[in-house]
Amino acid sequence: MSSLSDKQRVLAATDLVRLIGEQVTLKRKGREYTCLCPFHNDHNPSMYVVPSKQIYHCFVCGAGGDCLKFAMDYFKMEFREALQMLADRAGITLAPPKRREPSVDGLPGENEAVSRAAILNASAFACNFFKVLLGHAEHGKAAREVIERRAISPEMVAQFGLGTAPDRWDGLLTVATTKKLTPETLLAAGLAKRRDSGGLYDVFRNRLMFPIHDALGRVVAFGARKLKEDDEPKYLNSPETALFNKSATLYGLPFASAAIRAAGRAIVTEGYMDCIACHQAGVKNVVATLGTALTAHGVRVLRRLCDEVVLFFDGDDAGQRAADRAIEAFFAEPIEVKIATMTMARAAGMNAKDPDELLKLGPAGVDAFNKIITAARPALEFRFDRLRTQTAGLSATAKLRIVEDEITRLVELGLDRVAPLRKRLVIQSIARIMGVGEDTIVRALPSSRGTARRFPEPGSGTNEPIPGPGLRVSPRSAVEQFIALALFDPVFLLELEPAQRVSILNYSLTLATSPMMVAIVTALQSLSEPGEEFSTRDILGSLDDSAALQTAAGLAADVQAHTGGDPDQARTVWTATLAEVRRSSAMVTQAQASGDDWQRRIESIRVVTQEFGANRRTLPRAGPATGRPGGPATSGPLPSMPDK
Repeated sequence: MSSLSDKQRVLAATDLVRLIGEQVTLKRKGREYTCLCPFHNDHNPSMYVVPSKQIYHCFVCGAGGDCLKFAMDYFKMEFREALQMLADRAGITLAPPKRREPSVDGLPGENEAVSRAAILNASAFACNFFKVLLGHAEHGKAAREVIERRAISPEMVAQFGLGTAPDRWDGLLTVATTKKLTPETLLAAGLAKRRDSGGLYDVFRNRLMFPIHDALGRVVAFGARKLKEDDEPKYLNSPETALFNKSATLYGLPFASAAIRAAGRAIVTEGYMDCIACHQAGVKNVVATLGTALTAHGVRVLRRLCDEVVLFFDGDDAGQRAADRAIEAFFAEPIEVKIATMTMARAAGMNAKDPDELLKLGPAGVDAFNKIITAARPALEFRFDRLRTQTAGLSATAKLRIVEDEITRLVELGLDRVAPLRKRLVIQSIARIMGVGEDTIVRALPSSRGTARRFPEPGSGTNEPIPGPGLRVSPRSAVEQFIALALFDPVFLLELEPAQRVSILNYSLTLATSPMMVAIVTALQSLSEPGEEFSTRDILGSLDDSAALQTAAGLAADVQAHTGGDPDQARTVWTATLAEVRRSSAMVTQAQASGDDWQRRIESIRVVTQEFGANRRTLPRAGPATGRPGGPATSGPLPSMPDK
């Protein structure tokens, strides 16, 4: 079975809406769905998913394609890897891939790149090795004692895949060698390190192991807790690899994403134990950071899933600092952020230092946990209360210095980019702390590209909002619009007489302005030759070039947006566009036949004009429809999509 037939079977069996909806929150808009684009730092939903065409397209960054393109780009997979993943989801067995020629010694060399599939395989092997060892009478004893002491249920041990690393320098290495895992693969997977004197040793030794999963639930790294008091550090994470980006990964995400979307809220804790304890207590919309502050990468992952995030940190100084760093990561993002701390639990007489201990107190602890989440305070309110406490009792000069530093920091974090109402609340809070008018704070705001201005005397200064970026496009040519409409609904193309279809596609190919458009027209020619029906999905599935696939999806999505998916609207535009392309094609044909004979050329123009009408400089308008995303209904020629 050919790889192309495998590809077509997988495309036909995969629901793009479900695939994307498992990673981001989709919202219905007419016949399409919209979402925050996961391929750029999107603040307003700019990606459209079209179920009827099984395509997606972002009208800002241009990302787009079919389910295979999404899997490759979102999960950072190679083609075969993405094809296999989607095939597994659909229960499809693929034809065996062609074997690659081995290197001289049959193994990858020291400088050869280790494939992502090999790293995944090594990580899965290590995870299974650690899990098996956890049940070993001797090697798993210390880890089982920690699990029992922390009251982690067998169900959670199984769900999160907990295990243990042996108290040996080469425990994993020894077994991995018998399974034909190469040293290079173990190094690339972050499971082994090279000694200065030569040879390798295990990265993880005598530790309780926490597998770290990617969004698909595949093991890509590990967190490890010490089992001996003398060992340091207490927690150790895998180094970053081709599959593992520490700042962009959240612990427990594949087990929490569905609950986060359902609740519209994500709860973020500081550690693995807190996250597992929440899931064990039935609170499933919880993830944890990987021993670091929540970063902008993590923020973007969460805001694609929900509209509210509650950061639940310990009430100690370290927890306060973690909360401050997390607030800064969220500051300029269009998402509601709240802060919950253990201070409320201790005030209520609950003797617990973290969410894990609180939830282990039984029903009373779970009730207290839920009350803390419900009473979580807005992040800015939390931050400014701390600033108010910090400046209380200070002299005017000392208070001024602290507040100016705070203002400068907020501008660095993107104060100019936040919503006007939120910015006003920030200014009001700082003004109250300083005991001055809001206009004074406004004039003290530093430029994000300059230095801070000192507080001026009250005057008439203003703070004008900065307009957001606009999306500008230029009218598309008749041939480009013809191709876009054929991509949107291939039935239009198939309704033409075969000779006419071949002629117009050949003409379109001569006017293709980029390699992507050449590939698209060539695909249309190839699919329409047998005279059989084909769909938008079939066209995209036949495009091997990633840029051509993205361009094709963008063209089809553009027609969808401008016609609202209304077939009558699309047919109206198609009819006029086809007439314009036929007129243009006929003019070229007549001109070529006339050669340098100007009398014949003038006569040919008269003949073409009689048959097709005069040359229209503007193509017909689409009529009232949904309009382009982010704007009112459009009434004009469809805009062109860039060829890049």
